[in-house]
Amino acid sequence: MTTMALGKAINAGLRCAMESDPKVVLMGEDIGKLGGVFRVTEGLQQEFGEQRVIDTPLAESGIIGTAVGMAMRGYRPVCEIQFDGFAYPAFDQIVSQVAKLHNRTKGDVKMPMTIRIPYGGGIGAVEHHSESPEAYFAHTAGLRVVTCSNAADGHLMIRQAIASEDPVIFFEPKRRYWEKGEVDEQASLESAPLHRARVVVAGTDVTIATYGPLVSTALAAASVAAEEGISLEVIDLRTLSPIDFDSLEASVGRTGRLVVAHEASVFLGVGAEIAARISERCFFRLEAPVLRIGGFSVPYPPAKLEDAFLPDADRILDAVDRSLAI
Repeated sequence: MTTMALGKAINAGLRCAMESDPKVVLMGEDIGKLGGVFRVTEGLQQEFGEQRVIDTPLAESGIIGTAVGMAMRGYRPVCEIQFDGFAYPAFDQIVSQVAKLHNRTKGDVKMPMTIRIPYGGGIGAVEHHSESPEAYFAHTAGLRVVTCSNAADGHLMIRQAIASEDPVIFFEPKRRYWEKGEVDEQASLESAPLHRARVVVAGTDVTIATYGPLVSTALAAASVAAEEGISLEVIDLRTLSPIDFDSLEASVGRTGRLVVAHEASVFLGVGAEIAARISERCFFRLEAPVLRIGGFSVPYPPAKLEDAFLPDADRILDAVDRSLAI
């Protein structure tokens, strides 16, 4: 086991994938000489050369379009979108080409490409640098959508994403890049299924389902609740398409209550789909309605207001209290 920050763990996972397969190529803005704005690709161009770690023009549509052609020719491109809000210029390529080529060709053409997107707030950044666009991509058939929350998953899941024959949108919680954890750099790709949720903390009173940047927040809420005699079960979804509803159903079967938390707007967010599905599957076992915690339905606010916008432990605990009061 090695202790490393999430950003460094993803870097190590990329290195491992590149060492294992010469067809893995990284592409993105400033990812080579600079190592990316968050230094996630630092040192990889020096190690693997400019032909495999490519500094691209500032053109997200061009990055993804080029990667589509490379994937069709047998490469496994890994594209970095520098910030979440910059994904929209590439949206047409992702939705119209990346997600559909496999079906369009009756399975003859694979799209083994990974699109890395740092996402979420909490870093005091300006507009277009703190968004949570995951619902757009989870809604798009043909894409796998995953998000890591800790260093161990960052290392393993980026390798699994690159090895996938399907296109993967890989969301990285940017405000967690510097949080450290234990990483097994020798873990096999089969050690934990890519699309399986994980019970991070077992509990009996209320299930908290979350992902990415809010897993740490939910753990903080669970710690506070435990001091008050309330047992929260924290589920890290890890994947948003497909969602592991079986694990969620099993947890709700134990607790009878569910709170879903994410940074993105509650309106038509991932939590809405989870609330609908669990209400259908667990109707007679639910002791209270499924509650959702998330961002407000407004454009992302200026940095000085983001603490009021982002869900925190207090808002999660408030939802827990409302659930238990019913």
